[in-house]
Amino acid sequence: MTTRLIRSGFAAIALATAPIAATAADLPRRVPLPPALAVAPAFNWSGFYLGINGGGIWGNSDWKAGATTTGIDTSGGLIGGTIGANWQTGFWVFGLEADLDWASNDGTTTTNCAGSGCFTENSWLGTARGRVGFAADRFMPYLTGGAAFGNVKAHFNTLPETSTTKTGWTVGGGVEFAVAGNWTAKLEYLYVDLGSFSCTTANCGTPGPVDVDLTANVFRAGLNYKFEYGAPGPVVARY
Repeated sequence: MTTRLIRSGFAAIALATAPIAATAADLPRRVPLPPALAVAPAFNWSGFYLGINGGGIWGNSDWKAGATTTGIDTSGGLIGGTIGANWQTGFWVFGLEADLDWASNDGTTTTNCAGSGCFTENSWLGTARGRVGFAADRFMPYLTGGAAFGNVKAHFNTLPETSTTKTGWTVGGGVEFAVAGNWTAKLEYLYVDLGSFSCTTANCGTPGPVDVDLTANVFRAGLNYKFEYGAPGPVVARY
């Protein structure tokens, strides 16, 4: 009798748990999640940088004596150094940049200038500018503007030249790329206006004095090294 009761108990338990076992067998197997994938952070433009730049310069110098204006086309090249700093917030990059370049930008004309002609030269050029850029990871277009400084020389024929340092303004824009590590490269255009100065008869002939001005278009490339500042950590993502 006891053996029959035990067998009946096991049979009842088996019948009760059979639906549960069948339901568990029908459940889908658990698929493990893939390992976390580390994603490289976006390039951070914030920081202090040093660089070099160089390119071409094309401009115009007007000699104005009374009602007569004589235009002189100038051209040449420039090369020098750059210093600056950026601060990035979100996609926007705000910066300050200064540069100082040796320049060989000159021209002459014999129109209204008998003999060897009227001569204008710009031998060095510097700027101090603000920049506003929009960062698309490693690519940043930007606008820039500020003050310009330069040396302007002028003379007529074989008269001694007069030389002055002028302060003016500049505006332009460019694109900058993060190329490798902390190195960035840029292409830039600037319009420069150094204003005018009065050149006396002793240097610029008669009728004098002559007002000599200089404007220029600068196309140049640059290479900068950015010192690390506030670099973000890696971003972890799952598929």
